[in-house]
Order: sequence, then C-alpha cells, then structure tokens
Amino acid sequence: MFFLRRQLIRTLSLSFGSSFILGRNQLAIAAQTAAQPKVSPPPEGAAVHDGITGGTEMEKVTGIGGFFFRAKDPKPLALWYQQHLGILTIPTKDGETAWQQEAGTTAFTPFPETSKYFGDPQKVWMLNFRVRDLEKMAAQLQAAGIEIKVDPEAYPYGRFGRLHDPEGNPIELWQPA
Repeated sequence: MFFLRRQLIRTLSLSFGSSFILGRNQLAIAAQTAAQPKVSPPPEGAAVHDGITGGTEMEKVTGIGGFFFRAKDPKPLALWYQQHLGILTIPTKDGETAWQQEAGTTAFTPFPETSKYFGDPQKVWMLNFRVRDLEKMAAQLQAAGIEIKVDPEAYPYGRFGRLHDPEGNPIELWQPA
C-alpha cells in the first residue's frame, strides 16, 4: 500500500505541482496562482472553441456536480450512504436539500487498468471522501458494524482509511494534513 500511496502522491504532485503538499491555506493560494496547463496546438485549419489559443483562456469545469453509478439495490444503498457518511441523495420533493460538500482539494486521477489500488479488479472506480477527523469517523463506522482499515501511516498530505459500501464498492476516507 505504501508504494501505491507514493505513486498517487507523485501523480498528484505532477498534476497540481509541488504545491499539492503544502498546507490547506497555502494550497488554496498556490492553486489560484498555478500556471495554465500546456496544450498542444490544434491541427492546421481546425477550429478551437475551448482551448488556449491566441491568448484565450481555456474554459474549465468548476467542480464535480454529481456522482452517478449503477447499484444492485439503489434505495438501500442511498440510505446507507446517508446514515453512515452523511451524504444525501438528490432531492425528490420540494423542501428537500441535496448534499453540499465543503470546499477543498479534489484529486482526479485515472489509474492504469491493472492497478490494485481499488482492491477488487472488477471495480473500476473508487470514491475518496474528505473528512475532518478520521479517527472519529472510523469509530462511528465501527460502532455501526462497518469494517474500516485505517492506515497507521501519517503522510505529508494526510491520513487515509479504507472501507466498502454494502455492494462492495471501495471507499477511501482522507483527512487532509
């Protein structure tokens, strides 16, 4: 697992620059002043609408607006996420509110198809949720009978815990440094 974390931090460092390992406030400042990504020039004669050309800044997404996935039994699974992780599903009636995440770093990293980082090779994705207090969250989950493995290592970028939802989907909890 240590090697995979090292591989992950190397990937994130390349993606975010060395600013990734700074503290939260420093990271936010570094992210705001980060250089624009280098983009290959378009093929000759191609129209570019959303790229960095002629001094025009590329339009970028502003965050993750939703995470949608198939489930064998969606309603009980949605209830599990709500009861144990505090994640509300999209509203279905007037007056209901959707889950609001706090601002913070979001890692977006494709892994090689053969990666063992997610555990089960049949799983093609893994959620990583930020938490304020990994020990408290782990105790809460264990009290509910949910197995969680907390990595005893404290990395420069935080601490991690691993669990699975009732359908076996991998979940990583991350307490940023």
